[in-house]
Amino acid sequence: MNFPQFWARGQSGNFFTWRWSATNLAEAQTLANQAAQQIAARFSAGEFPPKGGGYYPNRPFREQLLQEIKNPAGEIAAVVTRNSYGCQVLNTAKVMFVDIDLPEPKSPGLFARLFGGKKETTPPPSSKQAAALTKIENWTRQHSDWGWRIYQTRAGLRLLATQTLVDADSKVALDIFEALGADPLYRHLCAAQKCFRARLTPKPWRCGIRQKPDRWPFLDAKAATRFQRWDAQYLSYSGSWATCHLIRQIGNPTVHPEIQPIIKLHDTATRVGEAGLQLA
Repeated sequence: MNFPQFWARGQSGNFFTWRWSATNLAEAQTLANQAAQQIAARFSAGEFPPKGGGYYPNRPFREQLLQEIKNPAGEIAAVVTRNSYGCQVLNTAKVMFVDIDLPEPKSPGLFARLFGGKKETTPPPSSKQAAALTKIENWTRQHSDWGWRIYQTRAGLRLLATQTLVDADSKVALDIFEALGADPLYRHLCAAQKCFRARLTPKPWRCGIRQKPDRWPFLDAKAATRFQRWDAQYLSYSGSWATCHLIRQIGNPTVHPEIQPIIKLHDTATRVGEAGLQLA
């Protein structure tokens, strides 16, 4: 896992960029200044960045570290971070999560909401979800040493392997991702960052919060204060939502001792056991 503690913002003219260091802030600042100058020079020479944004999967995530979880040997087994849009994310070195995206169910129309449309607490199973579950169950029958906790998310399925530890950039992980239809971007991120990821808290816009939070590290005290106000609203709004629901557990019933605390942390934070909560 690669979550550098020190980040700095470099600027050259109208160009700025962030760089990192695992050692100290001064090194991060030097690297950021150099990178900004290089970007400005390339632009002056007529080089333009590619259109479109998105992830940079070969760079470490610029995310605030909120919690560390260590294994019995004292090694960091998992960390909880805050991503760019304010959600808490569980990052695990060897506890395998598989993210499978499916088409998100359509919300009821205005007429249905006004005239008797029933509010769904859980999106109804779709044919694509049923097909994905069948694929997972068939694979597990053929690999009976594996066990899975299967969760429903707002936009698909989340699997948690329970019986063994797996390296995120291993051939085992890549083969399972391929066999079970994991999201392509998720596969790439796991291999590049050498960790699995699972969002713990609801997406803000699904809870009614449209404003984006200031990103860490905050540029000044005003930005930090704005984030504190945003986070207080987020905690208030997200309190009536869950991140995923447990569908079932299949396969090998054995749970690895180092995976059990991760399951507990995950299920508590995502509010798996709280009935009646909508997914966000």
